[in-house]
Order: sequence, then structure tokens, then C-alpha cells
Amino acid sequence: MAIARAVAKNPLLLLCDEPTGALDYVTGKAVLKLLQDLNRETKKCVVLVTHNSAIAPMADKVIKVKSGRIESVTINENKQSVEGIEW
Repeated sequence: MAIARAVAKNPLLLLCDEPTGALDYVTGKAVLKLLQDLNRETKKCVVLVTHNSAIAPMADKVIKVKSGRIESVTINENKQSVEGIEW
């Protein structure tokens, strides 16, 4: 419900903290697909924070943080669609 409310407001920036954390696998992938489509079709910026590193291949940029500090920044040249990601 929170994701639907946020998307309905048509924001320029969507901040998502663990959007798949409490969801089953199928629903989690559906939420990620929604966010990916929102980004690709409307060019909205989606910032996704997660502990699930399997999601990283779908991102434009991956910023790894450890102990409150940026550990690495990677530009993903070969982004995958959500359908191709398994965890």
C-alpha cells in the first residue's frame, strides 16, 4: 500500500527502503518490476536501499555502504531486467 501511495503522488524522486523486505518472492519481484518500469518509462529517479545484493544487476548505479561509509560505487553498464534476477 505504501508503494502505491508513493507512486500515485507522481514524485520526481522515489526513495525505497527495503521495498521487498517483508514480501514473498513473487510479490517482491512484482514490486521490483513496478519500480524498474517506473524508472524506465517515466525517467523518474528511484533510489532503492536493500541488503539483498542479488538485486544489484538491475540498477544503473550500485553504491555499497559499510559502517556508514561508502565502500564502492559501480556504474552498471549491462543492466538486467527484473525477470532475469533470481535470489
